[in-house]
Amino acid sequence: MTLRIVYLLCCLLALSCTKDNGMYKHELQKSQFNGDIYTYLKSKPGVYDSLIKVVDRVGLDQVLTNDGVTLFAPTNESFRLAIENLNIVRRRADQSREYLVDVDLAHLDTMMSQYIVRGKLNGDSLASKDGKSLVDFRYGYPMHGKLTESYSSGYIHGGPSVIEFSDTKKSSFIRNWVTTSTASINIETTNGIVHVLSPDHVFGFADFVKRLTYIPPPPNLFVTVGGTFSASTEHSGGPNAQEASKYVFDGNSQTKFLVGFSNSLWMQVQLNEPSVANAYTLTSANDVQDRDPIDWRLEGSHDGTTWTQLDSRSSEEFVNRFMQRVFRIRNTTAYTYYRLTITRIRAGSTFQLADWSVNYEELL
Repeated sequence: MTLRIVYLLCCLLALSCTKDNGMYKHELQKSQFNGDIYTYLKSKPGVYDSLIKVVDRVGLDQVLTNDGVTLFAPTNESFRLAIENLNIVRRRADQSREYLVDVDLAHLDTMMSQYIVRGKLNGDSLASKDGKSLVDFRYGYPMHGKLTESYSSGYIHGGPSVIEFSDTKKSSFIRNWVTTSTASINIETTNGIVHVLSPDHVFGFADFVKRLTYIPPPPNLFVTVGGTFSASTEHSGGPNAQEASKYVFDGNSQTKFLVGFSNSLWMQVQLNEPSVANAYTLTSANDVQDRDPIDWRLEGSHDGTTWTQLDSRSSEEFVNRFMQRVFRIRNTTAYTYYRLTITRIRAGSTFQLADWSVNYEELL
């Protein structure tokens, strides 16, 4: 009798699994909610309160009610971590605390929009080897999603299924992405899909503090005064090539100057009138970090022949792509010419820079 019961149990276990070359394939589980995404969030008090507050403030509540979308949902903890990090920085600067109802609306809008993508995308739709390129619902910002599964106790994909959700930072290189993962996936609502992000994810993909404490550089003399621009070496495709030297002076971080590098090269401006520059900026370009400058010097001249060194930097680093760094200098002399000479790059034999400018700010 005992043997018969064991036999029946074994048969039932075998029938309950899908055979696949001697292994058993685990199927993704789906959760159904009878209501739209916004109603689902409201049905979970204590989990999505901060998310609802931000969605309401930036006017995305209707999107989560009517349109077919997928939401990668940050929980309360994600927002708590972001606000806590922001206020640590503000406290060090002797600034008052800020909360989700206070922070800059434009930045909050673009950051929140990254978590909502068009279409109903369950885990299976992100299961290809390279994942899937996504764009946010409101601004078309490039994101990326990829389903990852593990093996467990002899079951193919028998372990937990998670989605790696990434802010691509507009870079084609994965090493520049900021990636988080999901705690649960495939919550189906009447108008879309919800994937819940891990509670250790910090809202804003590492940009929350940086964007909300950003201080713009002083006015750009290339714009306020104008001038004639030149470089010691031009792109191999000539001055009108897609990555020619003129793009390092244009104030657009989406363009860049790309050129071969051996020992040094310089970029120069002859201003339309002598002007004091007491700051300058460099902005890293979109891709390979090894092309970034790390050693350079800034000089000024009245005639373009005799130069005075105004600043010198060594072993500098751009930790992000499209990163603008502002360098302030002690200069009170109005020069007609300013020259930036790059003496070393991070590695390799190719240099790139998105932008360079010289700037002036009125000192109190």
